[in-house]
Amino acid sequence: MFPLWDENPTKRPAVVTIGLIIICVAVFFLVQPQDTVQGDIEFTYEYAAVPCEVMQGRPLTVEETDDTVSGRDQTACDDNVAESERSYFPGKNVFLALITSMFLHGSLMHLGGNMLFLWVFGNNVEDHVGRFKYILFYLAAGIAATIAHVLAQIDSTIPVIGASGAIAGVMGAYAVWFPTAKVRTIVVVMMMRLPAIVPLVVWLGSQFFIGPDEGVAWMAHVGGFVFGAAIALLVRGFTGIREKVWEDKYNVPETPGGWDNRYGGLGDRPW
Repeated sequence: MFPLWDENPTKRPAVVTIGLIIICVAVFFLVQPQDTVQGDIEFTYEYAAVPCEVMQGRPLTVEETDDTVSGRDQTACDDNVAESERSYFPGKNVFLALITSMFLHGSLMHLGGNMLFLWVFGNNVEDHVGRFKYILFYLAAGIAATIAHVLAQIDSTIPVIGASGAIAGVMGAYAVWFPTAKVRTIVVVMMMRLPAIVPLVVWLGSQFFIGPDEGVAWMAHVGGFVFGAAIALLVRGFTGIREKVWEDKYNVPETPGGWDNRYGGLGDRPW
């Protein structure tokens, strides 16, 4: 399944979602090295999150990096590293990398797929919570997703990059707030008009069938989705929280029809 666009209207332009797309595209084409493989590897290790680094609170040593890049050992994390041991990037902030890695992508296909999913599902979440809270939610989902990946592979010395975890958080929120909003989706060779919950749940389920050698941080995807869905359920379930999180135009009195999944609010088209 490949979603193309949804039929869920917004009240105002998705400025933050568009901005995130522009930043990721600009970083890929203008900042990440495109000329040499060696340059790309060095850049990735300097700015991407690495499970071992996060768990140890330090940059990888030269030996750990060389063992990983050469393919000798992808779990080369050493629990007993002396402070004097040299690193290729001694000044790296391994915790800031949890954020910077969200804006890095490994290929044009990786970038394009992520940006499409962000555009399809991000604009409505942004419209409901407002721009500033949406940025905070997006970054929090991305960090939670990376931490889920780190905890699943604490000895890994392979960098994790991409906006997938943060976008998975957005998708989780969308699944809770707009499960019946229609999404135009490519299924095999046909375009179908499906409730949003269908492609989103199918996507989530597919993550558990990704092979360990495919180089996909599937646990980050699952962690981000679960984080986003949990936050969305909390907002949906408690009026007081919803009134603080959602924009005023969506906090309207409940109508006899109850929760309107098509538009995500209480009542039909609250604006």
